Amino acid sequence: MHNSSYEHMQRLSGKYLDPASRLSIVDIGSYDVNGSYRTIFNSPEWKYLGVDLAAGPGVDIVLTSPYRLPIASSSSDLVLSGQAFEHIEYFWQTWLEMLRIAKPGALVFLIAPSRGPEHRYPQDCWRFYPDGYAALAKLGDCELVEVHTDWEPHADPGSSHWGDTVGVFRKKKASVRARLASFAMRFAFNLHPSSK
Repeated sequence: MHNSSYEHMQRLSGKYLDPASRLSIVDIGSYDVNGSYRTIFNSPEWKYLGVDLAAGPGVDIVLTSPYRLPIASSSSDLVLSGQAFEHIEYFWQTWLEMLRIAKPGALVFLIAPSRGPEHRYPQDCWRFYPDGYAALAKLGDCELVEVHTDWEPHADPGSSHWGDTVGVFRKKKASVRARLASFAMRFAFNLHPSSK
């Protein structure tokens, strides 16, 4: 993780979260590679759960697939992911799973690179811009509360070649379209032989 990504997540936490409120937080792609968001979400009232495809530092649940989260529907107050979506082939399926586990009215923090060198863990598939986040909001039938992209290089030499698109989404109280889209994606994915 580069420094600017950590700073973005820290800003979102300070702006949108109350440290005194009880929150259930799920971090998708939590493996500690040069840093982790876990230290940001350390309020005694918050329950943080790190999820990734490999066991290691920062990981509480090891997934067998990035497209199935073993977490109850509508159970999380905040779902976040940073520096993971570029590595997920079919990120839209993971996106719908993130919305599935979010409570109605819950927030989703998403940070993904808009520029930067290839970094394969184990693959590097995508870069993201504000229109991509607007498309995700449309797909998931949720509100895009905030989005911006780092267009200028970061002052920190360790982050200067990286740029991120940072977004905050809010799951609607009742989202029929998201439930139908999630069902349709899951049904189609189960028919695909490589999903087993």
